[in-house]
Amino acid sequence: MNTAYTGVKVKLSFWQIWNMCFGFFGIQFGWSLQMGNMSAIYEFLGATPEQIPGLWLAAPMTGLLVQPIVGYLSDRTWHPKLGRRRPFFLVGAILSSVLLFVMPNSGSMWMAAGVLWILDSSINVTMEPFRAFVADNLDDKQRSLGFAMQSMFIGLASFIAGYLPQVLVNWFHVSRAKTNGSIPQNILISFYIGGAVFLVSVLYTVFKSKEYPPSQNKATESNEDKKGIAQDIIHSIVHMPIQMKRLALVNFITWPGLFLMWFYYSTGVASQLFHGDPITSSDIYTMGLEHANTTSAILNLVTFGFSFTLPFLVGKIGKKMTHVACLLIGGMGLISVYYVQQPNLLYVSMGLVGIAWASILSMPYSMLAGFIPEQKMGIYMGIFNFFIVLPEIIASIFFGKIMSTYLHNDRLMAVQIGGVLLLLAGVVCAIIIKEEKK
Repeated sequence: MNTAYTGVKVKLSFWQIWNMCFGFFGIQFGWSLQMGNMSAIYEFLGATPEQIPGLWLAAPMTGLLVQPIVGYLSDRTWHPKLGRRRPFFLVGAILSSVLLFVMPNSGSMWMAAGVLWILDSSINVTMEPFRAFVADNLDDKQRSLGFAMQSMFIGLASFIAGYLPQVLVNWFHVSRAKTNGSIPQNILISFYIGGAVFLVSVLYTVFKSKEYPPSQNKATESNEDKKGIAQDIIHSIVHMPIQMKRLALVNFITWPGLFLMWFYYSTGVASQLFHGDPITSSDIYTMGLEHANTTSAILNLVTFGFSFTLPFLVGKIGKKMTHVACLLIGGMGLISVYYVQQPNLLYVSMGLVGIAWASILSMPYSMLAGFIPEQKMGIYMGIFNFFIVLPEIIASIFFGKIMSTYLHNDRLMAVQIGGVLLLLAGVVCAIIIKEEKK
Protein backbone atom coordinates (compact mmCIF):
# COMPACT_ATOMS: atom_id res chain seq x y z
CA MET A 1 0.00 0.00 0.00
CA ASN A 2 2.27 2.71 -1.27
CA THR A 3 -0.42 5.29 -1.97
CA ALA A 4 -1.26 7.88 0.64
CA TYR A 5 -4.12 7.12 2.95
CA THR A 6 -6.83 9.72 2.31
CA GLY A 7 -9.57 8.23 4.49
CA VAL A 8 -10.73 5.86 1.74
CA LYS A 9 -8.97 2.51 1.66
CA VAL A 10 -7.55 1.31 -1.63
CA LYS A 11 -9.50 -1.57 -3.12
CA LEU A 12 -7.27 -4.65 -3.16
CA SER A 13 -7.15 -7.34 -5.81
CA PHE A 14 -8.12 -10.94 -5.15
CA TRP A 15 -4.46 -11.97 -4.98
CA GLN A 16 -3.53 -9.17 -2.60
CA ILE A 17 -6.24 -10.36 -0.24
CA TRP A 18 -5.00 -13.93 -0.80
CA ASN A 19 -1.50 -12.91 0.29
CA MET A 20 -2.88 -11.16 3.38
CA CYS A 21 -4.82 -14.24 4.48
CA PHE A 22 -2.45 -17.05 3.48
CA GLY A 23 -0.71 -17.09 6.86
CA PHE A 24 -3.94 -18.36 8.38
CA PHE A 25 -3.37 -21.58 6.43
CA GLY A 26 -0.31 -22.34 8.54
CA ILE A 27 -1.87 -21.15 11.80
CA GLN A 28 -4.87 -23.39 11.31
CA PHE A 29 -2.74 -26.32 10.15
CA GLY A 30 -0.95 -26.34 13.50
CA TRP A 31 -4.12 -25.53 15.44
CA SER A 32 -6.03 -28.39 13.77
CA LEU A 33 -3.35 -30.92 14.59
CA GLN A 34 -3.61 -29.80 18.20
CA MET A 35 -7.42 -29.80 18.27
CA GLY A 36 -7.70 -33.16 16.57
CA ASN A 37 -5.08 -34.97 18.60
CA MET A 38 -4.58 -33.36 22.03
CA SER A 39 -7.36 -35.29 23.78
CA ALA A 40 -5.92 -38.51 22.34
CA ILE A 41 -2.38 -37.53 23.35
CA TYR A 42 -3.62 -36.93 26.87
CA GLU A 43 -5.38 -40.29 26.93
CA PHE A 44 -2.31 -42.04 25.51
CA LEU A 45 -0.41 -40.50 28.41
CA GLY A 46 -2.93 -41.81 30.94
CA ALA A 47 -5.64 -39.12 31.28
CA THR A 48 -9.22 -40.13 32.07
CA PRO A 49 -12.28 -38.63 30.28
CA GLU A 50 -13.23 -36.40 33.21
CA GLN A 51 -9.70 -34.96 33.28
CA ILE A 52 -9.77 -33.87 29.61
CA PRO A 53 -11.66 -30.55 29.98
CA GLY A 54 -9.30 -29.33 32.71
CA LEU A 55 -6.26 -30.26 30.64
CA TRP A 56 -7.63 -28.08 27.83
CA LEU A 57 -7.60 -24.96 30.02
CA ALA A 58 -4.43 -23.74 28.30
CA ALA A 59 -6.21 -22.60 25.16
CA PRO A 60 -8.84 -20.34 26.75
CA MET A 61 -6.66 -19.01 29.54
CA THR A 62 -3.85 -17.98 27.22
CA GLY A 63 -6.37 -16.48 24.81
CA LEU A 64 -7.96 -14.50 27.63
CA LEU A 65 -4.62 -13.10 28.74
CA VAL A 66 -2.64 -12.83 25.53
CA GLN A 67 -5.08 -11.65 22.85
CA PRO A 68 -6.17 -8.27 24.31
CA ILE A 69 -2.58 -7.46 25.26
CA VAL A 70 -1.31 -8.32 21.79
CA GLY A 71 -4.18 -6.34 20.29
CA TYR A 72 -3.30 -3.31 22.42
CA LEU A 73 0.39 -3.54 21.56
CA SER A 74 -0.16 -4.12 17.85
CA ASP A 75 -2.44 -1.06 17.66
CA ARG A 76 0.57 0.97 18.83
CA THR A 77 3.40 -0.79 16.96
CA TRP A 78 5.15 0.27 13.79
CA HIS A 79 8.23 -1.40 12.32
CA PRO A 80 9.65 0.29 9.19
CA LYS A 81 9.81 -3.01 7.29
CA LEU A 82 7.29 -5.29 9.01
CA GLY A 83 4.55 -2.78 9.78
CA ARG A 84 2.01 -2.97 12.60
CA ARG A 85 0.66 -6.51 12.83
CA ARG A 86 3.33 -8.50 11.00
CA PRO A 87 6.02 -8.35 13.73
CA PHE A 88 3.61 -10.29 15.94
CA PHE A 89 2.91 -12.77 13.15
CA LEU A 90 6.62 -13.45 12.82
CA VAL A 91 7.53 -13.87 16.50
CA GLY A 92 4.50 -16.03 17.23
CA ALA A 93 5.11 -18.24 14.21
CA ILE A 94 8.71 -19.00 15.15
CA LEU A 95 7.77 -19.94 18.71
CA SER A 96 4.73 -21.97 17.65
CA SER A 97 6.68 -23.95 15.07
CA VAL A 98 9.33 -24.94 17.61
CA LEU A 99 6.69 -26.03 20.12
CA LEU A 100 4.85 -28.14 17.56
CA PHE A 101 8.04 -30.19 17.34
CA VAL A 102 8.22 -30.47 21.13
CA MET A 103 4.58 -31.36 21.88
CA PRO A 104 4.40 -34.97 20.56
CA ASN A 105 7.63 -35.80 22.39
CA SER A 106 6.05 -35.08 25.78
CA GLY A 107 6.97 -37.81 28.24
CA SER A 108 4.02 -37.34 30.60
CA MET A 109 0.52 -35.95 30.71
CA TRP A 110 1.66 -32.95 32.75
CA MET A 111 4.53 -32.18 30.43
CA ALA A 112 2.09 -32.17 27.51
CA ALA A 113 -0.20 -29.82 29.46
CA GLY A 114 2.70 -27.45 30.18
CA VAL A 115 3.85 -27.40 26.57
CA LEU A 116 0.27 -26.73 25.50
CA TRP A 117 0.16 -23.58 27.63
CA ILE A 118 3.25 -22.16 25.93
CA LEU A 119 2.14 -23.34 22.48
CA ASP A 120 -1.28 -21.74 22.77
CA SER A 121 0.26 -18.50 24.00
CA SER A 122 2.50 -18.44 20.93
CA ILE A 123 -0.36 -19.26 18.54
CA ASN A 124 -2.41 -16.45 20.05
CA VAL A 125 0.45 -13.99 19.48
CA THR A 126 0.29 -14.91 15.80
CA MET A 127 -3.46 -15.30 15.38
CA GLU A 128 -4.97 -12.30 17.17
CA PRO A 129 -3.52 -9.58 14.92
CA PHE A 130 -4.71 -11.41 11.78
CA ARG A 131 -8.33 -10.40 12.42
CA ALA A 132 -7.32 -6.75 12.86
CA PHE A 133 -4.97 -7.03 9.85
CA VAL A 134 -7.93 -7.74 7.53
CA ALA A 135 -10.08 -5.03 9.08
CA ASP A 136 -7.18 -2.53 8.88
CA ASN A 137 -6.57 -2.97 5.19
CA LEU A 138 -10.01 -3.61 3.67
CA ASP A 139 -13.00 -1.32 3.38
CA ASP A 140 -16.52 -2.34 4.42
CA LYS A 141 -17.34 -3.78 1.00
CA GLN A 142 -14.30 -6.07 0.92
CA ARG A 143 -14.28 -7.21 4.55
CA SER A 144 -16.78 -10.01 3.97
CA LEU A 145 -14.48 -11.34 1.23
CA GLY A 146 -11.41 -10.96 3.44
CA PHE A 147 -12.87 -12.81 6.41
CA ALA A 148 -14.43 -15.42 4.11
CA MET A 149 -11.00 -16.02 2.58
CA GLN A 150 -9.59 -16.56 6.06
CA SER A 151 -12.34 -19.15 6.56
CA MET A 152 -11.39 -20.73 3.25
CA PHE A 153 -7.75 -21.12 4.30
CA ILE A 154 -8.82 -22.39 7.72
CA GLY A 155 -11.03 -25.01 6.10
CA LEU A 156 -8.37 -26.12 3.62
CA ALA A 157 -5.65 -26.35 6.27
CA SER A 158 -7.90 -28.22 8.66
CA PHE A 159 -8.89 -30.67 5.92
CA ILE A 160 -5.29 -31.50 5.09
CA ALA A 161 -4.21 -31.65 8.73
CA GLY A 162 -7.10 -33.94 9.61
CA TYR A 163 -6.17 -36.43 6.91
CA LEU A 164 -2.42 -36.19 7.45
CA PRO A 165 -1.95 -38.96 10.09
CA GLN A 166 -3.88 -41.43 7.94
CA VAL A 167 -2.13 -40.35 4.74
CA LEU A 168 1.23 -41.00 6.40
CA VAL A 169 0.11 -44.55 7.21
CA ASN A 170 -1.58 -45.41 3.90
CA TRP A 171 0.71 -43.63 1.43
CA PHE A 172 4.07 -43.52 3.18
CA HIS A 173 3.76 -46.63 5.39
CA VAL A 174 4.45 -44.75 8.61
CA SER A 175 3.68 -46.94 11.61
CA ARG A 176 0.81 -46.41 14.04
CA ALA A 177 2.99 -47.94 16.74
CA LYS A 178 3.71 -45.81 19.78
CA THR A 179 7.03 -44.03 19.92
CA ASN A 180 8.79 -44.32 23.26
CA GLY A 181 5.71 -46.08 24.56
CA SER A 182 3.46 -43.03 24.31
CA ILE A 183 2.56 -41.26 21.03
CA PRO A 184 1.92 -43.09 17.71
CA GLN A 185 4.59 -42.40 15.12
CA ASN A 186 2.18 -41.07 12.48
CA ILE A 187 0.89 -38.43 14.90
CA LEU A 188 4.47 -37.52 15.86
CA ILE A 189 5.50 -36.90 12.24
CA SER A 190 2.25 -35.01 11.57
CA PHE A 191 3.20 -32.50 14.25
CA TYR A 192 6.65 -32.09 12.69
CA ILE A 193 5.11 -31.33 9.32
CA GLY A 194 2.67 -28.95 10.99
CA GLY A 195 5.50 -26.98 12.57
CA ALA A 196 7.15 -26.46 9.18
CA VAL A 197 3.90 -25.51 7.41
CA PHE A 198 3.03 -23.04 10.17
CA LEU A 199 6.28 -21.13 9.80
CA VAL A 200 6.45 -21.09 5.99
CA SER A 201 2.83 -19.94 5.57
CA VAL A 202 3.13 -17.07 8.02
CA LEU A 203 6.43 -15.99 6.49
CA TYR A 204 4.68 -15.80 3.11
CA THR A 205 2.14 -13.32 4.45
CA VAL A 206 4.77 -11.34 6.35
CA PHE A 207 6.85 -10.74 3.24
CA LYS A 208 4.08 -10.54 0.59
CA SER A 209 1.76 -8.07 2.34
CA LYS A 210 1.92 -4.40 3.24
CA GLU A 211 0.21 -2.13 5.74
CA TYR A 212 -0.67 1.54 5.94
CA PRO A 213 2.20 3.54 7.54
CA PRO A 214 1.46 5.21 10.89
CA SER A 215 1.14 8.70 9.41
CA GLN A 216 -1.58 7.33 7.15
CA ASN A 217 -3.41 5.15 9.65
CA LYS A 218 -5.99 6.34 12.17
CA ALA A 219 -4.71 3.78 14.65
CA THR A 220 -1.85 6.11 15.62
CA GLU A 221 -3.93 9.23 16.04
CA SER A 222 -5.89 8.32 19.17
CA ASN A 223 -5.62 10.47 22.27
CA GLU A 224 -6.09 7.28 24.26
CA ASP A 225 -2.52 6.18 23.51
CA LYS A 226 -1.50 7.85 26.77
CA LYS A 227 -3.51 5.37 28.83
CA GLY A 228 -1.85 2.36 30.38
CA ILE A 229 -2.55 -1.04 28.95
CA ALA A 230 -4.77 -2.25 31.80
CA GLN A 231 -6.68 1.03 31.93
CA ASP A 232 -7.26 1.02 28.18
CA ILE A 233 -8.46 -2.59 28.13
CA ILE A 234 -10.89 -1.94 31.01
CA HIS A 235 -12.11 1.30 29.40
CA SER A 236 -12.67 -0.50 26.10
CA ILE A 237 -14.62 -3.30 27.78
CA VAL A 238 -16.86 -0.84 29.64
CA HIS A 239 -17.53 1.17 26.47
CA MET A 240 -18.06 -1.70 24.02
CA PRO A 241 -20.40 -0.80 21.15
CA ILE A 242 -23.89 -2.26 21.61
CA GLN A 243 -23.59 -4.44 18.49
CA MET A 244 -20.40 -5.92 19.92
CA LYS A 245 -22.24 -6.80 23.14
CA ARG A 246 -24.95 -8.57 21.16
CA LEU A 247 -22.43 -10.47 19.04
CA ALA A 248 -20.54 -11.33 22.22
CA LEU A 249 -23.63 -13.06 23.62
CA VAL A 250 -24.07 -15.08 20.42
CA ASN A 251 -20.41 -16.14 20.56
CA PHE A 252 -20.70 -16.94 24.27
CA ILE A 253 -23.39 -19.50 23.43
CA THR A 254 -21.84 -20.75 20.17
CA TRP A 255 -18.33 -21.64 21.24
CA PRO A 256 -19.05 -24.08 24.11
CA GLY A 257 -20.77 -26.24 21.51
CA LEU A 258 -17.58 -26.29 19.46
CA PHE A 259 -15.42 -26.95 22.49
CA LEU A 260 -17.51 -29.98 23.45
CA MET A 261 -16.99 -31.29 19.92
CA TRP A 262 -13.22 -30.76 20.18
CA PHE A 263 -13.07 -32.23 23.69
CA TYR A 264 -14.95 -35.43 22.92
CA TYR A 265 -15.76 -36.05 19.26
CA SER A 266 -12.57 -37.89 18.25
CA THR A 267 -12.25 -39.94 21.42
CA GLY A 268 -16.01 -40.59 21.47
CA VAL A 269 -15.92 -42.06 17.98
CA ALA A 270 -12.84 -44.14 18.84
CA SER A 271 -14.25 -45.55 22.08
CA GLN A 272 -18.03 -45.68 21.52
CA LEU A 273 -18.38 -46.30 17.80
CA PHE A 274 -15.18 -48.30 17.18
CA HIS A 275 -15.08 -49.77 20.71
CA GLY A 276 -11.37 -49.17 21.09
CA ASP A 277 -9.38 -48.37 24.21
CA PRO A 278 -6.20 -46.25 24.36
CA ILE A 279 -4.52 -48.72 26.71
CA THR A 280 -5.83 -52.24 26.00
CA SER A 281 -6.68 -51.96 22.27
CA SER A 282 -4.71 -48.99 21.08
CA ASP A 283 -4.64 -50.05 17.40
CA ILE A 284 -8.44 -50.08 17.16
CA TYR A 285 -8.61 -46.89 19.16
CA THR A 286 -6.12 -45.21 16.80
CA MET A 287 -8.15 -46.37 13.79
CA GLY A 288 -11.21 -44.77 15.38
CA LEU A 289 -9.28 -41.56 15.91
CA GLU A 290 -8.18 -41.58 12.29
CA HIS A 291 -11.78 -42.03 11.12
CA ALA A 292 -12.92 -39.19 13.37
CA ASN A 293 -10.14 -36.99 12.07
CA THR A 294 -10.98 -37.77 8.44
CA THR A 295 -14.65 -36.93 9.02
CA SER A 296 -13.47 -33.73 10.68
CA ALA A 297 -11.35 -33.17 7.61
CA ILE A 298 -14.53 -33.37 5.51
CA LEU A 299 -16.02 -30.80 7.88
CA ASN A 300 -13.16 -28.54 6.94
CA LEU A 301 -13.37 -29.34 3.24
CA VAL A 302 -16.99 -28.20 3.35
CA THR A 303 -15.84 -25.09 5.22
CA PHE A 304 -13.32 -24.45 2.44
CA GLY A 305 -15.92 -24.79 -0.31
CA PHE A 306 -18.77 -23.08 1.47
CA SER A 307 -16.61 -20.05 2.30
CA PHE A 308 -16.72 -19.09 -1.38
CA THR A 309 -20.52 -18.82 -1.19
CA LEU A 310 -20.61 -16.61 1.91
CA PRO A 311 -20.17 -13.26 0.10
CA PHE A 312 -22.97 -14.29 -2.30
CA LEU A 313 -25.30 -15.24 0.57
CA VAL A 314 -24.50 -12.02 2.41
CA GLY A 315 -25.49 -10.10 -0.70
CA LYS A 316 -28.82 -11.96 -0.84
CA ILE A 317 -29.95 -12.28 2.80
CA GLY A 318 -27.45 -10.21 4.81
CA LYS A 319 -24.76 -11.14 7.31
CA LYS A 320 -27.14 -11.76 10.19
CA MET A 321 -29.44 -14.25 8.47
CA THR A 322 -26.50 -15.97 6.79
CA HIS A 323 -25.01 -16.60 10.23
CA VAL A 324 -28.35 -17.72 11.71
CA ALA A 325 -28.95 -20.28 8.95
CA CYS A 326 -25.44 -21.67 9.24
CA LEU A 327 -25.64 -22.06 13.04
CA LEU A 328 -28.94 -23.95 12.79
CA ILE A 329 -27.53 -26.30 10.14
CA GLY A 330 -24.40 -26.95 12.19
CA GLY A 331 -26.40 -27.61 15.34
CA MET A 332 -28.41 -30.29 13.57
CA GLY A 333 -25.19 -31.83 12.33
CA LEU A 334 -23.68 -32.14 15.82
CA ILE A 335 -26.89 -33.52 17.32
CA SER A 336 -27.02 -36.21 14.62
CA VAL A 337 -23.60 -37.57 15.68
CA TYR A 338 -25.15 -39.23 18.72
CA TYR A 339 -27.55 -41.27 16.59
CA VAL A 340 -25.10 -42.47 13.93
CA GLN A 341 -24.61 -46.24 13.80
CA GLN A 342 -22.57 -46.50 10.60
CA PRO A 343 -19.22 -44.67 10.82
CA ASN A 344 -19.41 -43.35 7.25
CA LEU A 345 -22.57 -41.37 8.08
CA LEU A 346 -20.36 -39.14 10.20
CA TYR A 347 -19.20 -37.54 6.96
CA VAL A 348 -22.71 -36.13 6.53
CA SER A 349 -22.93 -34.94 10.13
CA MET A 350 -19.57 -33.24 10.01
CA GLY A 351 -20.31 -31.72 6.62
CA LEU A 352 -23.28 -29.90 8.16
CA VAL A 353 -21.03 -28.65 10.97
CA GLY A 354 -18.60 -27.42 8.31
CA ILE A 355 -21.25 -25.02 7.01
CA ALA A 356 -21.59 -23.52 10.49
CA TRP A 357 -17.83 -23.40 10.98
CA ALA A 358 -17.35 -21.34 7.80
CA SER A 359 -19.76 -18.74 9.13
CA ILE A 360 -18.50 -18.79 12.73
CA LEU A 361 -15.00 -17.99 11.49
CA SER A 362 -16.06 -15.01 9.41
CA MET A 363 -19.52 -13.51 9.90
CA PRO A 364 -19.16 -12.33 13.54
CA TYR A 365 -15.89 -10.57 12.70
CA SER A 366 -17.29 -9.07 9.54
CA MET A 367 -20.35 -7.79 11.43
CA LEU A 368 -18.16 -6.50 14.24
CA ALA A 369 -15.60 -4.63 12.13
CA GLY A 370 -18.11 -2.05 10.96
CA PHE A 371 -19.02 -1.06 14.52
CA ILE A 372 -15.66 -0.57 16.25
CA PRO A 373 -13.25 2.38 15.98
CA GLU A 374 -10.46 2.02 13.43
CA GLN A 375 -7.87 3.17 15.94
CA LYS A 376 -8.81 0.37 18.38
CA MET A 377 -9.32 -2.47 15.93
CA GLY A 378 -6.66 -4.69 17.51
CA ILE A 379 -7.70 -4.29 21.12
CA TYR A 380 -11.40 -4.78 20.36
CA MET A 381 -10.70 -7.89 18.30
CA GLY A 382 -8.75 -9.19 21.32
CA ILE A 383 -11.56 -8.31 23.73
CA PHE A 384 -14.08 -9.99 21.44
CA ASN A 385 -12.09 -13.15 21.97
CA PHE A 386 -13.08 -13.02 25.67
CA PHE A 387 -16.50 -14.28 24.66
CA ILE A 388 -14.92 -17.30 23.02
CA VAL A 389 -12.50 -18.21 25.78
CA LEU A 390 -14.64 -17.46 28.85
CA PRO A 391 -17.20 -20.17 27.99
CA GLU A 392 -14.34 -22.55 27.26
CA ILE A 393 -12.87 -21.84 30.69
CA ILE A 394 -16.25 -22.52 32.27
CA ALA A 395 -16.59 -25.74 30.30
CA SER A 396 -13.04 -26.80 31.16
CA ILE A 397 -13.57 -26.25 34.88
CA PHE A 398 -17.07 -27.64 35.33
CA PHE A 399 -17.81 -30.04 32.47
CA GLY A 400 -15.54 -32.78 33.77
CA LYS A 401 -17.83 -33.09 36.79
CA ILE A 402 -20.88 -33.12 34.54
CA MET A 403 -19.26 -35.86 32.45
CA SER A 404 -18.59 -38.16 35.39
CA THR A 405 -21.73 -37.42 37.44
CA TYR A 406 -24.52 -36.93 34.93
CA LEU A 407 -23.33 -38.18 31.54
CA HIS A 408 -21.42 -41.22 32.88
CA ASN A 409 -18.49 -40.33 30.59
CA ASP A 410 -20.68 -40.59 27.48
CA ARG A 411 -18.53 -38.57 25.13
CA LEU A 412 -21.00 -38.47 22.26
CA MET A 413 -23.77 -37.21 24.54
CA ALA A 414 -21.47 -34.27 25.30
CA VAL A 415 -21.15 -33.67 21.54
CA GLN A 416 -24.95 -33.69 21.25
CA ILE A 417 -25.20 -31.02 23.95
CA GLY A 418 -22.82 -28.98 21.83
CA GLY A 419 -25.27 -29.23 18.94
CA VAL A 420 -28.11 -27.93 21.11
CA LEU A 421 -25.97 -24.92 22.01
CA LEU A 422 -25.40 -24.11 18.32
CA LEU A 423 -29.16 -24.20 17.74
CA LEU A 424 -29.69 -21.88 20.70
CA ALA A 425 -27.02 -19.49 19.39
CA GLY A 426 -28.80 -19.34 16.03
CA VAL A 427 -32.11 -18.44 17.68
CA VAL A 428 -30.49 -15.77 19.86
CA CYS A 429 -28.69 -14.29 16.85
CA ALA A 430 -31.97 -14.05 14.94
CA ILE A 431 -33.62 -12.20 17.84
CA ILE A 432 -31.02 -9.72 19.08
CA ILE A 433 -28.55 -8.91 16.27
CA LYS A 434 -29.28 -5.82 14.20
CA GLU A 435 -28.41 -6.07 10.52
CA GLU A 436 -26.05 -3.45 9.15
CA LYS A 437 -27.60 -0.80 6.96
CA LYS A 438 -26.62 -1.20 3.35
